[in-house]
Amino acid sequence: MYSLFNLLTTFLLLSTFVSLNLLSSALLINPAAGSRSLLRVVDGAGNQPGFAVDLNVTNFDQAFKDATTTYAIVEFFAHWCPACRNYKPQYEKVARLFNGANAAHPGIIFMTRVDCADTINTKLCDKFSVTHYPSLYWGPPSKFVGGGWDGKDEKSEIRFIDDGRTADRLLKWINSQLGSSYKLEDEKHENGHVTHSNVSDPGQIAQALYDVEEATIIAFDMILENKMVKPESRGTLIKFMQLMVSHHPSRRCRRGTADILVNFDDLYLSKKHGLLDKFGICGKEAPRGYWTFCRGSTNDTRGFSCGLWVLLHSISVRVEDGESQMAFTTTCDFIHQFFNCEECSEHFYNMCSRVSTPFSSKREYVLWLWTAHNEVNKRLKNTEESLKTSDPKFPKTIWPTKRLCPTCYNNHNQNEESSSIDWNHDEVFKFLSSYYGNQLVSLYKEKDEEQIQIKNNAVSEQVLQSTNALVVPAGAALAIAAASCLFGALAWFWRSRQKNRKPRRS
Repeated sequence: MYSLFNLLTTFLLLSTFVSLNLLSSALLINPAAGSRSLLRVVDGAGNQPGFAVDLNVTNFDQAFKDATTTYAIVEFFAHWCPACRNYKPQYEKVARLFNGANAAHPGIIFMTRVDCADTINTKLCDKFSVTHYPSLYWGPPSKFVGGGWDGKDEKSEIRFIDDGRTADRLLKWINSQLGSSYKLEDEKHENGHVTHSNVSDPGQIAQALYDVEEATIIAFDMILENKMVKPESRGTLIKFMQLMVSHHPSRRCRRGTADILVNFDDLYLSKKHGLLDKFGICGKEAPRGYWTFCRGSTNDTRGFSCGLWVLLHSISVRVEDGESQMAFTTTCDFIHQFFNCEECSEHFYNMCSRVSTPFSSKREYVLWLWTAHNEVNKRLKNTEESLKTSDPKFPKTIWPTKRLCPTCYNNHNQNEESSSIDWNHDEVFKFLSSYYGNQLVSLYKEKDEEQIQIKNNAVSEQVLQSTNALVVPAGAALAIAAASCLFGALAWFWRSRQKNRKPRRS
């Protein structure tokens, strides 16, 4: 009997030992189970980082899921490679333009590095068919998530950069892809704005959605701070917010505006406008603090006014034909009553007043707003040139340019600065509908779908955190369960023997 007892005890100890080993292995595999991973940008020696972001297989996919840029570049290198060490300063010169808080051109390219000499990255480098160092790859961030490159798929959006061995050549390659004119000397002003950019680059409108969100937030901040909601203007504000709920290009702003509208009467009657911060016109996740598409070369140019124009254009191309007149009158009243620049709002309202026939189609409203914007640009150009207050990098011009829409011009030889341009209005409408429609939200749609997945993952993580659960392999769980059962059996066996023992006689 005692031998059976000893056998059970030995087996229990062995089972417990195996369980603890499996559990410790699980913790080594997932040391932060139930918590979010943090991206730390450090080089192999643990030194302070450069401008390019160092990634490895553990954070590669997540980094590109979180990226808000239009494009990305990945440099695959090996830390033992002399050519790679010599190339790093060249790569950093270009990364300085696009990465970091002081980037001259933020929100355009996410520049990263992966060390293929680190064995943890071997399979990742193999997926991209890296055969020599350094190797550079270009593509939309979303395409790098779970992606790869083998050079055989001609339709792949990931491309091998075949001419980027110096900073000058890499930037020249980038400019050839974007139609841009970035320079290594481009700098960010002390006031937070850049000295060089090219807002007319095709495709840059995709970055403007974040500026539209910023402009929306600023506009409503000004309305509340200046206590501009009066009994006579309350209806106009509600109508414009209803227009935004239906047709704002940002889902965040549509949701935030809807939340405020539901509670508007209570907030208005209570006069507690500060409670609007609880909701946020574009929610709490909208990025704040800098302009991308609407960035001027000085602190007092472009920015908010540019973002507001993009908002109005983007709403105009989204309304239905039957809503066109309502959208027109609501926009005119909103600018007239809530735009703080008195002279600007009066000029805009005068243009509205000249419209004598109600709009019957979206096309009519879209083209009217485009004509009005060009009229404003023409007036401001003359004023700013005479007062020398124009932005030298972004002078007012008739829009769209031939570069953006060559088919918009019936006479391709006509000067863009001409006082009377022969426009092809069908092509202009087609261009505006695409530019402020699908092109504007192209990047945001991808990020929105990715954020939904990230939020779903976060919910799962929160469930794990709330229950203090540990993620362990099935083998460890079974071993722990077996050990628990054996412990119970051993306890029962011990109690039975104690009960059956006869007391010793003295």
